Order: sequence, then C-alpha cells, then structure tokens
Amino acid sequence: MSAQSGPTVGSSFLHDIWYVAGWGHELQPGSRTSRTILGQPLVLFRTEGGEVSALEDRCCHRAMPLSEGVVIGESIRCPYHGLEFGTDGACVHIPAQDKIPRTARVRHFPLVEKDALLWIWMGDADKADIAIIPDHPYHQDPAWAWRSAHYDVQGNWQLLVDNLMDLSHLPYIHPSTIGGDPELHFKTPTISTRLPNGVRVERKMPSSAPPPTYVAAAGFKGLVDRWQEIEFQPVFIRIHTGACDEGTGAYDGDRSHGLSMLGFHGITPETETTTHYFWSMATNITRGDIPDLVFEQTARTFKEDQAVLEMQQRRIAREPGRQLIDIASDVGGRQTRQFIQRLFRAEQEREAVEA
Repeated sequence: MSAQSGPTVGSSFLHDIWYVAGWGHELQPGSRTSRTILGQPLVLFRTEGGEVSALEDRCCHRAMPLSEGVVIGESIRCPYHGLEFGTDGACVHIPAQDKIPRTARVRHFPLVEKDALLWIWMGDADKADIAIIPDHPYHQDPAWAWRSAHYDVQGNWQLLVDNLMDLSHLPYIHPSTIGGDPELHFKTPTISTRLPNGVRVERKMPSSAPPPTYVAAAGFKGLVDRWQEIEFQPVFIRIHTGACDEGTGAYDGDRSHGLSMLGFHGITPETETTTHYFWSMATNITRGDIPDLVFEQTARTFKEDQAVLEMQQRRIAREPGRQLIDIASDVGGRQTRQFIQRLFRAEQEREAVEA
C-alpha cells in the first residue's frame, strides 16, 4: 500500500464514549488520586461510605487542585481554604459561612465501578448511558485467575491500538515469551471483520511450536493449534489467545483442555502524546503459581511493547505530519482506524447541530 494512503497518528479525542479511568482497588474508602484524561485534570476519590466520584481537579474558589486535599466522610476537602465538595461536584461546606453560593461547584464526570474497573464518561453527562458500559465478566468468574496493571505510556493512544490489533510483531518483539516462528506468523491469514460497534480480528496457527510462556504454563510436549482473537470497541480491546495440543479440537469449540489467556486492554488518552494503559491478564489455569507466571511474562512483553511505542512517538514527534505505510497484516488496525474516524465525524456532526 502506498505511503499516501497510510495512517497518521490522530490528534483529537472521542468524548461520547466510556473510558477506563482506573482499577477499583486503586481507590480505598477515604482515598483520592489525581489523573489526567483527554487533557483534563481530574480527582478520583472514594468516600468513606464507598461511593466513587470524578471531579475536575480545580477548586472553584482559588483553583487549588482538590487532589491535594483529603476525603472527609462523603466529601472531598480543598486543602487551601477548606471548602468541601460532594460526589456531584456541589460545594456542601464553606468554613465560617452558612450560605453556599449556587455557583460554588466544580464539574462532575460520571464514574461507574463495574467488573473491578472504573469507567468514566468525559463528554456531555446527559448522554452517559451506563447500559452501554462494556462487560468483562472474567474479572468475577472463579474459573479464571487474573492480575492487573496500569502503565503510563509516553505515546499517542492510537499507536497502542495499532500494536494490539496486529499481533504479527510477536516473534520479533517477544521471542522469549509469547512470540514464535516469524515465518509462521506472517504466513497466517488475518481475518478482519467490521462489527456494528468495532472490529474483530482472527488468526489460526495450526500445528505450530508453542512459545515459551505456553510451555511454562501448560506443559505442552509437542505441536499445538494456536489461536488469536482480537475484539476492538471504543476504546478498549479484548484479546483471547491460547493453544491446545495439535488436533484436539481447538478450532471446533472445545478449548477447555488447553491454555487460554484472556487479556483486557483499556486504552485511555491522557494527552495527545501520552496514554493510560489499564490491562489485565486472565488465565483458565488457576492452580499454583501459574497465574503469577502468566502475568509476569505478559507484563514483560507489554513493557517491551511500551518501549517500542515510545520510540515510535519520539520519531513521529520530529515529523508529525509524515505519512506511514500499511502492509497486509495491518488490515485489522486499518479497519479500526477507519471505524474511529467515522466516530470522530459523527461526534463532530452532532456538535455542529447542537451548537
């Protein structure tokens, strides 16, 4: 494909979607943290009663970051003059003052805790429909063991989407863990399907040598039938990879006897050039130290990906308008970028009508 038709790194954000804002365990009762999402400084906090909230990290009195304050009961207190704000952003207390002005409030962003994740809506709060928050039941299913992490990636969010939608890089970047034979990866057909709310990519690798992580976790002795199944929704990716012994039904729907690794990848822009990467890895082998082994080796691969993305970003920053080319294995990433661009256009058209 020609350079003229290749992708460039996006420079804007979708707002009317649910983003991952963090992990539920990050906020213990009475705690708070600062986090920037889509360029907006936020304070996330959990009240002593357990309710979670996301507010603009800026007191309406003298612009002090509320994240420097403390959680008091069901409110957060500004450390400068002691104003307290409820979970909806309204000021509920001003020291030595009975009357609270109606304008004494800060912007509130809908924040919902579901499946161990914190989901935030950065657009118009009236459009925030909790019914469309993605499900990830594997975090609640005792048949799966999982671990999670949060990486701060010094790169544009679409670079991370590209990376996860095309796993043909595995043998080059991750040869000692989940990689495998480079020739096999590039000979494997990539089937990409447009969905009503995303893109699905499927790859099957029958009769292949299992990569090191698979052998360590499942003890494979011979060849295996591998699969890679990737589903994108705006903006997170679920990746199901794994293997069964060769010829034992991996492609007929029976994978219970093999190794399954179910990855959740929440991709949340921090700024134009930095990204929050909230990920978890679940495995169906829950005995002993296997979940820890799978997580630790997966974390190593994702750190390798992070290094690649940050090197890309530094080169792109030197010539931000320069086009990139696509190759055959980019079909899933290309369709994903096209899908994202359609969402951008639709959001811009709605904004124009409402203006």
